[in-house]
Amino acid sequence: MRRADGRWSLSGVGAGGDGSVPAPDVKVEETSMGTWRRFVYPSGLRFAEFRSHAEVLGYPFIHYTAGVDPTTGRRIVAKGFIAVGRRAVGFLALGQLAIGAIALGQAAAGIGVLGQAAFGVWTVGQLSIGYMFALGQLAVGQVAIGQLALGKMVLAQLGAGQHAWTMGNSDPVAVSYFKAMLKSLIHVFGV
Repeated sequence: MRRADGRWSLSGVGAGGDGSVPAPDVKVEETSMGTWRRFVYPSGLRFAEFRSHAEVLGYPFIHYTAGVDPTTGRRIVAKGFIAVGRRAVGFLALGQLAIGAIALGQAAAGIGVLGQAAFGVWTVGQLSIGYMFALGQLAVGQVAIGQLALGKMVLAQLGAGQHAWTMGNSDPVAVSYFKAMLKSLIHVFGV
């Protein structure tokens, strides 16, 4: 249960550290690949964290988190080359909030991004803001494809840009660009 200060109530298991309440009994398991930390709250809620022994630039190669850490009462941000958690930061980041070179999440930011709200260089999402390419219901980017789109090259139901192919406008440069893009995709995927 979340307290007024934003931290999670640990229902009598204690946060440790001040000596007044015993520290929770977190199970630690060493494997050949890394270290697992696990805990099950009396309510049945679970906490799990995995950190690989292998590292890249001082961060674990794989860092996975789920649930509230019983020793701090807070969720842990997954930080690793491959990061998976509610909040994740890494080269490959997967989470509700994901930040990475390749980021997948509800809210995601990075270079190659897939998310409900996607921000980055090449983005795909319901709200997609990409420097080079954006595909989404609402898309903004140099090349923007969406229901509503804004960019230099635009393919949309309703859009604006230097060259736009929309329901009401067929700019020949945009038509040629997007037809060539479609041919390239068909060639690459063999469809």
